[in-house]
Amino acid sequence: MDADVVVVGAGLAGLQSARRLEASGRSVVVVEAEEAVGGRIRTDVIDGFRCDRGFQLLNPAYPAVQRWIDVEALELQRFGVGATVRTGDRAVTLAHPLRHPRHLLATATSELTPAADLLALARWLGPTLLRARTASRATSDETLRASLDAAGMTGRLRRDVLDTFLAGVLVESAGESSANYVRLLLRSFAFGAPGLPRQGMQALPDQLAASLAAPVRLRTAARDIRETGDAVQVATDDGIIRARAAVVAVGPDRVGELSALPTPPTHGLTTWWFRATGQPRTGPFLLLDASRPGGGPAGPIWNAAVISEVAPSYAPSGEHLVQATTLLDRPDGRASEADVRRDLARLFGTSTRRWEVLTHHVVEHAVPAQLPGPIRRGPVWTSERVLVTGDHRETASIQGALVAGDRAGRAAERRLSGRS
Repeated sequence: MDADVVVVGAGLAGLQSARRLEASGRSVVVVEAEEAVGGRIRTDVIDGFRCDRGFQLLNPAYPAVQRWIDVEALELQRFGVGATVRTGDRAVTLAHPLRHPRHLLATATSELTPAADLLALARWLGPTLLRARTASRATSDETLRASLDAAGMTGRLRRDVLDTFLAGVLVESAGESSANYVRLLLRSFAFGAPGLPRQGMQALPDQLAASLAAPVRLRTAARDIRETGDAVQVATDDGIIRARAAVVAVGPDRVGELSALPTPPTHGLTTWWFRATGQPRTGPFLLLDASRPGGGPAGPIWNAAVISEVAPSYAPSGEHLVQATTLLDRPDGRASEADVRRDLARLFGTSTRRWEVLTHHVVEHAVPAQLPGPIRRGPVWTSERVLVTGDHRETASIQGALVAGDRAGRAAERRLSGRS
C-alpha cells in the first residue's frame, strides 16, 4: 500500500479531508491535476497585482473558518458591511448603521430602504439571526424568489439591492436558490465582515496544504479509480497509487468522471480585472447597479469594486485594481471587453479608455447550484472503498467545502477502523 487513503483533489474539501485523516493517525497521499492547490480558489499574480479567479471573499464568521483556519495569519483586509448602489446618475452607500455610523442618515432616508421592505426583511430573516438552526433544520424550503414574495418584500430594497447582491453571491440571477440556504448566508454576513487575505485567496488553501505531513502531488491528474480486493487503485499520469480507501474531492464538474454519481448542476461567472487610471472610488464597499427600470443592472456587470481600496496588498503602491463580475446565466454574461468598459465607465462616472485588462477569468463551474431542499447531506460512499465529497455535498460555500472535507475524513476513518 502507498497510503491508508488517497485524496483526489486539493481544493478546500480535499485538503481538510486529508488534514482530518492525518490527525487520526492515517497516512494520506493527495493528488491534484493543477499546478497549485486550491481547486476553484486560485490567485494569479500579474505585474504585481493579485487577481483571484472569480471574485471571492472569505467570511470569518463561518463556523468552519473559525474552527479550522488561522484567520489572523491570513491578515484579512475587510470589506465594509453594506454596498454602494448606482441608480442612474446617482450613487448612495447603504451600510450597517453600527459599523458605519457616518452612513446612517443616507441609509435610513434612502428611497432604496422603504420601511415596508425593512419590516418584511426583519420578519423573513429575524429567526435565523437569532438561531441558525431555524434555517439549517427547517423541514420545508422553497426558492428564494417565492420566499421573499411570500414575505411581502417586494419594494426597492428587494428589487434594486438584495436581488442584485445575492445574484453575485449565488452566481444565479433568477432567485431559484434555496431560501433556507440564503438565510444562513445572510446571517454570516450580519455577524462577520468578509475580506481578502493579504496574499490573495490562494493563501487559504496554501495554509491548509502547508499543515500536511507530505506535499500535495501537483500536476498529477487522476484518470481512473477502481477497487481491487482489499485496496483501491487510483490511476494517475504518474502511475498507480494503491490505498485502503479513496476520497474523491474534485470540482463538481468532474464528479461524474471519477465516480458513479451524476454531475451536479453548477452556476458560472466571469471576472474582469483592470489596472485603472484616475481615482476610481467605492471606498470599502461593493458597487451594485440598480439603473434598470423595475430593478437590477442596466448592463452586463452585476457587481464591481475598487479592490485596491479594500485590499491594498492586491496592487502595487499607488496603483488601482478594479474587478467587474458578469453572470453566465444571463444573455450578456459573456459580454465583450468593449461592453464591459462601457458599463464600467457608466458605473464609475469616468472614462475607462485607458484602463488596462490584466486578466479575464471565465469560471464555468464557479459554484454548485443550491436548490431548495435539505441543506445538510454529507459525503457518500459510491462503493466499499470510494467516498465522494465536496461543497456540492453540503453548501456551495467555503463553509460547505470545509465541512464536507472534515466529514469525509471522519467517515473514511470510521470505515478503516471498522466502525461503519
